[in-house]
Amino acid sequence: MITSAPIGVFDSGIGGLSVWNELVREIPGESVIYVADSANAPYGTKSRSFITARSSAISNFLIDHGCKIIVVACNTATGAAITALRKEFDIPFIGVEPAVKPAALASMTGHIGVLATAQTFKGEHFKRSIKLYSHTVEVHERAGTGLVELIESGRMDSAETKELLKQYLIPMVEKGIDQLVLGCTHYPFLIPIIREILPAGINVIDPAPAVARQTKKVLEINGGLNGVSAVSRYQFYTTGSPENLSLILNQLTSSDHSVTHADIF
Repeated sequence: MITSAPIGVFDSGIGGLSVWNELVREIPGESVIYVADSANAPYGTKSRSFITARSSAISNFLIDHGCKIIVVACNTATGAAITALRKEFDIPFIGVEPAVKPAALASMTGHIGVLATAQTFKGEHFKRSIKLYSHTVEVHERAGTGLVELIESGRMDSAETKELLKQYLIPMVEKGIDQLVLGCTHYPFLIPIIREILPAGINVIDPAPAVARQTKKVLEINGGLNGVSAVSRYQFYTTGSPENLSLILNQLTSSDHSVTHADIF
């Protein structure tokens, strides 16, 4: 593994920037190439075969650009495709899974909520987590239908977004949850609104920090960690329009960046 090679990150759209942001914090010496497949967002409504094909095509793109490791910064793509990706390609893949384990261990009420896409709930990783921890807590699942589309279109603070979140969260609150797992990397961008809706005392779990720590650990194990003094470079590609990706980047970082459109087949 070449230490100076970049980390590849991809998502169905802009949501994986929540993971990119944590990677930059956790391992600042690393260069990162980010791909947003916004032309095909959201993945949560697509078939497993479609998601696997897109994940394979994007992984090929990232490997062609010299990436040493790939972070699948999308819960839906992780659940649908990461097993196939690990079989197809000879580099490490890091996935994103709903944080059911830490939520179950931390819960005092015995009730946890999971807000995710419908496709994520169908994934084998989520089903395995539920099987392991459903005997200790009751898991209340809710598909966040429509939220990814609103985030992708830049309407995170809209009245429609707030109304949808109320519809999804309040029934879980009424069930007594004290932990809310965000099972989609788009959803951390909604945390300020989520906290307005949830009563005090309900913990919101963002999966991104754990993904960044795991990426660092795998790089260390494989001797691929770059030095903290190294000059990092960040490249951003999207299969859709660059404007929304640039908008979120402007909120996350003050450094210069550019977003390039890429046709990935």
